[in-house]
Amino acid sequence: MPKRPPPLHDRPSTIAEALERAALAIRDQRLAEAERLAAAVLKSNPVHVPAAQLLGQALLLQGRAQDALEPLRRAARRSRDPALETLLARALSDAGQGEAALDQLRQATTRRPAYPLAFLELGDQLGKLGRLDEALAVFEAGLALSPQAAVLRVGLGYLHLARNDRASARALFLAVREAAPERQDALVALANVLALDGDDAAAAELYRQALAKRPDDAATRIGLGKCLLEMGDRDAGEAALRAAARGGAQMAGPALAALAATAHGRFFLRPSDAAKFLNAPTA
Repeated sequence: MPKRPPPLHDRPSTIAEALERAALAIRDQRLAEAERLAAAVLKSNPVHVPAAQLLGQALLLQGRAQDALEPLRRAARRSRDPALETLLARALSDAGQGEAALDQLRQATTRRPAYPLAFLELGDQLGKLGRLDEALAVFEAGLALSPQAAVLRVGLGYLHLARNDRASARALFLAVREAAPERQDALVALANVLALDGDDAAAAELYRQALAKRPDDAATRIGLGKCLLEMGDRDAGEAALRAAARGGAQMAGPALAALAATAHGRFFLRPSDAAKFLNAPTA
């Protein structure tokens, strides 16, 4: 049975109201509602950039990259907006068109004023492909154009980690933390380096600070749990991993791997025993 249209009194009276409600719906994970609102705006104006962005975000979050391509392409061709081009590149990548995504990101990095997230996305994509020298050049070019872009410094730091240059990574993460202490990503990044260097106590403190900003960050809680286990605080470490695993079925595997990887951890022969121990949701 087809869905009934929303009541007339529930329909937004202006485009601005429709877009505002779509953005709130995305934030609250009401993705079908966001899709409906943004698509309604695009029906009357197929190249409306904010509506195309919101529709693309809603579709990508639903795992529908292929559906996102046409509205994003149509708006990007007319707007030359680097934020929209970057979102289109993400859709291309998720749809399995990796080279097209890289080409789209290269185009987005030519726009002025520079859009740092285009450089971040391109550098990250190249890094994942193992093209580390190219990724390094992209990050450095982005920072030359946007020296204050903390997100690029964090991304470059993670690239240095991939190149096993922990000293450079630590220096970048420290600089971002000092310049922008409110950034949760810089706290986590610095904690990751400290943990790799064996400074578990300092890493654990940073993980706690990061969790104070984002208590629902299961990956950060796993990092904290590993540090606590390495420090010999088994009860607290296992409690942190249990809490992370309860954040969703997709976190049970990483939590279990963290539990087995440390000197003071545990290893289970049967997955059912591990799930019972973690009290984690099953997929």
